[in-house]
Amino acid sequence: MGTTSQTIGFLYPGYSAEDDYPAYQELLGGTPELRVVHTLMREDAHRVDALLDVGGADVLAEGARQLTGAAAVVWACTSGSFVFGWQGAEEQVAGVADASGVPASSTSFAFVNAARHLGVRRVAVAATYPEDVAGHFREFLATAGIEVLSLSSRGIVTAAEVGLLERADVIDFISENDHPEADAVLVPDTALHSAGLLADAEKRLGKPILTANQVSVWEGMRLAGEPLQRDGLGQLFASEAPAATTAVLPG
Repeated sequence: MGTTSQTIGFLYPGYSAEDDYPAYQELLGGTPELRVVHTLMREDAHRVDALLDVGGADVLAEGARQLTGAAAVVWACTSGSFVFGWQGAEEQVAGVADASGVPASSTSFAFVNAARHLGVRRVAVAATYPEDVAGHFREFLATAGIEVLSLSSRGIVTAAEVGLLERADVIDFISENDHPEADAVLVPDTALHSAGLLADAEKRLGKPILTANQVSVWEGMRLAGEPLQRDGLGQLFASEAPAATTAVLPG
């Protein structure tokens, strides 16, 4: 198991909901340290070409090299990973692992690993993205054997605008886009604040809710060998996770 002195690194594109990470660290009781490095975002746009640039190998390697001493690194961007497809996303985190020298993953793989941990196979997706971008997330999940029963697209183009959504609005958005047969609701945007709302949202829906920053924190802790069973962070953190999940080790 990990120690309370460990640091977990997060590569976060631009500025929108980066304050979720210190909020999650507080909910975790102060440890492990969740260290955020902001990576270059030449254009803030939920558009495929812009997202391919945001998740470029050169951009991520530069950020990863700044995370000296981290026990694990997560590329904390869902759309900037799943738009590369499964193989491309694997290559992406392999580059991060090589640049940082520690195990690495991304938010897209974190969603898959979290769903597998919870035994989730059928989901509803409440996406803030435009419809075409959200469709790439559906395809990514399908590669992992996760069926999307419903997919909503709020159509917000910029991460900055997503970061301004109020807590009550976010909970309503999640609730309104559930599917009665879904095992869980997935909310794939690290620009969306989610710390502190999971318990209330899950109580309303009566099922697990997986948000981008939540699963990113869980994934980083899992890779670092930190204890995962914690209170107040949703059903995902209700039990320890098996080790046999997707991760990329430095090569």
